[in-house]
Amino acid sequence: MATGVSEINLAWMRPYRLAGIALAVALVLPVVDLVLPNRWQLAGLMPGIFVFAILALGLNLVTGFTGLLNIGVAAFMAIGAYVYSILTSPVFPFQIGGWSALVVTVASGALAGVLLGLPAVRLRGDYLAIVTLGFGEIVQDTLRNLEPLTKGSMGINPVPGLASPGLRTYYLYLLILVLAVVFCRNLRDSRIGRAWISIREDELAARAMGIGTPRLKLAAFATCAALCAGGGGLWAGLQGTSVEPSSYDYTLSISVLCAVIVGGLGSISGVLLGALLMFGLNQIVLVKLTDAIGGGGRHVMAQPGNWKYLIFGVALVLMMRWRPEGLLPERSDR
Repeated sequence: MATGVSEINLAWMRPYRLAGIALAVALVLPVVDLVLPNRWQLAGLMPGIFVFAILALGLNLVTGFTGLLNIGVAAFMAIGAYVYSILTSPVFPFQIGGWSALVVTVASGALAGVLLGLPAVRLRGDYLAIVTLGFGEIVQDTLRNLEPLTKGSMGINPVPGLASPGLRTYYLYLLILVLAVVFCRNLRDSRIGRAWISIREDELAARAMGIGTPRLKLAAFATCAALCAGGGGLWAGLQGTSVEPSSYDYTLSISVLCAVIVGGLGSISGVLLGALLMFGLNQIVLVKLTDAIGGGGRHVMAQPGNWKYLIFGVALVLMMRWRPEGLLPERSDR
């Protein structure tokens, strides 16, 4: 009996131990970079990965917790990036400051999530995926055609980053990611989070128990959109531009979905691992490899950046075949 209790305690502590180790490594990474050559330094590339991890956490609320297939993450990210850019860029008269603009950006994302969720919450499976995919295309084309406001295909620039006196960008973005993780973990363990999971497991049974599934699905859409829009605002501040609308296409949404699937649907630790693997490969490994071989020459297959979707596809096939629950599945799935 004592052995069984000990095993249960160890199983409960394991995710927190892994999270503590990961956080410790993230904290010391900029210090390690100080003794490494410039070509091997990683801290400067990590804030972008932190942003995409926030996007994956947002998608996990809808797809992982609630079981709704959403392929519109890039649209919410674009909305956030452009709202933040319009409110902070010196080419517009607003210039309300980065932190105030980020709050408005998150609120605008939640509003967009509600507007999308109202007609979509009663759809399931492929039908819901098609609606969210269409929403992404509508947002992308709208941003491209509203040239007086969005500067068309050029995007808005310059865009100031978040003001952080005494705190470098790396640690600022890491702190925001940690806060997003804490928010998602507390939300998962709350009454709303448990209701989302019950909808994912058996929506009919959840409705029979008196759970208002349309209202809770709408809340999941709004929360996901708020996190993704916040990630878009952080991305615009990091890049110094809103980035052109074509960058927020469906391939970005699919990449975030791949990160959630590879890490483990519904698992916060798994989603973070999936984001690190998928976007770390794209923004660190392939970038460093391209620099190491001098750009890869003119041959298409000699350029490592052209391999990413092939690698993503192979990773998904292997995951579905050998570990469909993900690298770090949710504890209930284990």
